[in-house]
Amino acid sequence: MLRAERSTTRRAGQRPRFARRATLCRSLRLLGSFRFEQTDPAVFYGGVATDTADLVGDFYRDLTGESLRGTIVLDVGGGPGYFADEFGRAGARYLPVEPDPSEMHAAGLRVAGSVRGSGMALPFRDDAVQICISSNVAEHVPQPWLMAAEMLRVTKPGGLMVFSYTVWLGPFGGHETGPWHYLGGEYAARRYRRKHGREPKNRFGRSLFAVRAADGLRWARDTPDDIEILAVFPRYHPRWAWWVVRVPGLRELLVSNLVVVATKRASALGEPTAEDAA
Repeated sequence: MLRAERSTTRRAGQRPRFARRATLCRSLRLLGSFRFEQTDPAVFYGGVATDTADLVGDFYRDLTGESLRGTIVLDVGGGPGYFADEFGRAGARYLPVEPDPSEMHAAGLRVAGSVRGSGMALPFRDDAVQICISSNVAEHVPQPWLMAAEMLRVTKPGGLMVFSYTVWLGPFGGHETGPWHYLGGEYAARRYRRKHGREPKNRFGRSLFAVRAADGLRWARDTPDDIEILAVFPRYHPRWAWWVVRVPGLRELLVSNLVVVATKRASALGEPTAEDAA
């Protein structure tokens, strides 16, 4: 069994603060919003934004005993900045990073400090921000674990990294081409093109890649000694169903979205400023 599978958290056996939010009602609400991902993204991302801010805030408080107020939250693959308002309400400075200019302006949103750049080569110095997150992005990049390493690189010692991605063999792995992705990504893309007369937004092999739950667990197991894995759990499941992440095979079908929460072990922490992210 992988080290990261043995528990959802490694801090003295403590249950993450976020676990109290992981109810069946929350799961049903979030899963129900998925049908709006393509037709009304604001509805879909509005619910996910609230949930993401809660998740990050809870884990940051577990880690530091502090709220998000005054922190810098770097969102890798943040698109047009759907999460900006929620993190702003929590008192954080939110900085989205997005490589695609059309995605940056997709919703007509403007977020001060938005950065165009690749998650696989983040345009920030080492130890730049207190919090670095990525939500449902890793399956859209060809080298997701390089992106994860970059996220850790720019996170300060004692800071928080939250890496959440859609599992390929889960029900939402094919995005708009599902459930036909179970017969292969190329087949699903061709079928979508025949049915709709256009390419899917998420094109397998170009902007959509097969990332497994086991890949995230393996990455968590193999992180360097100065990285502590705080939690690994299925994002949209109620707390009583988090055990599925520990079962090979079954987790690929049922996890849907895997979250890996990590921190760099603190050596000497300074006071964070907004200029640290420049």
